[in-house]
Amino acid sequence: MYYNSIIETIGNTPLVKLNKVTKGIKGTVLAKVEYFNPGNSVKDRMAVKMIDDAEKSGKLKPGGTIIEGTSGNTGMGLALTAIAKGYKCIFTVSDKQSQEKINILRAVGAEVIVCPTNVAPEDPRSYYSVAKRLSHEIPNSIYPNQYDNLSNTAAHYETTGPEIWEQTEGKITHYACGVGTGGTMCGVSKYLKEKNPQVFALGLDTYGSVFKKYKETGVFDENEIFPYMTEGIGEDILPKNVDFSLIDAFIKVTDKDAAVMTRRLAREEGLFVGWSCGSAVFGALEYAREHLKEGDVMVIILPDHGTRYLNKIYNDTWMKDHGFLESRDFATAKDIIQSKNGSDRLLTIEKNMRVSDAVRLLHKEGISQIPVTDEEHIVGSLTDSKILGQLIENPEIKDQPVSQLMDPPFKFVGMDNTLDVLSSLIDRENKALLVRDERNKIHIITQADLLMAMTS
Repeated sequence: MYYNSIIETIGNTPLVKLNKVTKGIKGTVLAKVEYFNPGNSVKDRMAVKMIDDAEKSGKLKPGGTIIEGTSGNTGMGLALTAIAKGYKCIFTVSDKQSQEKINILRAVGAEVIVCPTNVAPEDPRSYYSVAKRLSHEIPNSIYPNQYDNLSNTAAHYETTGPEIWEQTEGKITHYACGVGTGGTMCGVSKYLKEKNPQVFALGLDTYGSVFKKYKETGVFDENEIFPYMTEGIGEDILPKNVDFSLIDAFIKVTDKDAAVMTRRLAREEGLFVGWSCGSAVFGALEYAREHLKEGDVMVIILPDHGTRYLNKIYNDTWMKDHGFLESRDFATAKDIIQSKNGSDRLLTIEKNMRVSDAVRLLHKEGISQIPVTDEEHIVGSLTDSKILGQLIENPEIKDQPVSQLMDPPFKFVGMDNTLDVLSSLIDRENKALLVRDERNKIHIITQADLLMAMTS
């Protein structure tokens, strides 16, 4: 027996019991190891489905070009499909993606365009927007759009879900999966719940993403959005493939907890997997410790392979630099906030305050920068250097509202980001950073705070 092309080998990945990291947990915890797909990730499944459906609908014609925004794995699946079917590929990726992912995509013949991470999805520089623009400019091209293309969900409803049901002989009680585009999470959940409505579907999210709060409140809260490092899960948009009715609950996992668990899976279970796999397992086990009973069967999706992260989480120096190794002396944003000994009241000014009044407040409080708000929302920032420059040019500006000369808001960062990361984000254009803690309280980290942390 042989296969006619590499894409015919996609699917039928193994289910492997976790033994060491599950110590103390009742029930059985199984991992669906998706790196056995030829592109080393779960995304191979939906890549083929999206292209097959595009061909059937007539949207993709012979010799065409596939253009997609990807965190790397979808691109690999699409590239393998393109090779087998004779298409060209152009992929846009965010600049937080590992160099390994970019190199692999280029190795299989794709053109890769790297776009900035810290811009809004609708910004013309975002990797979503660049992919859409190119698909309009390049003749005979398609933009599969894994986020809103329901072929994504259908692929997992037709393949991954049935495989899990058969491999567990219908005994599965809990299903856990990281949520990014939502296709794997919701396609599998839909199939399993049709077989047994009592199957509990747990979505794993990351800090800096909107999913968990949206599920619990129905509110799309832009204040939940800030940069994070884990690749492949979480979003600052609501993809059409995320059907919240098919997800019973979300758990958020930090970058650090995900990274540490990923390395544990390699050392203790022999599973050399990617970063979001650590997120899925860490969050799933947090839930399992409280809720799994004897006889329960939990299945966790492990989306991809560790080769994508050799220079990140499998690199000791990188892990130490980012404060992710336990034996570290690297201060984090959380450490800096705690070192303030309770003096954590965030001062803000309303955008309609007069510049002269803002100057007096800065002088009174002994600070050189401050966030600007519109009611409860942070809409900008103000620094004494900016005011000075504007007053020199136009003294009358003192009677204007600060909204006339404010800069964009300070960047939000995660609690686990370390000094090297924090200091790299403070520059001439961004004089301070904002952090949202577990209580949803906002704190500010200034250049002075960083200096104190570096010299203490």
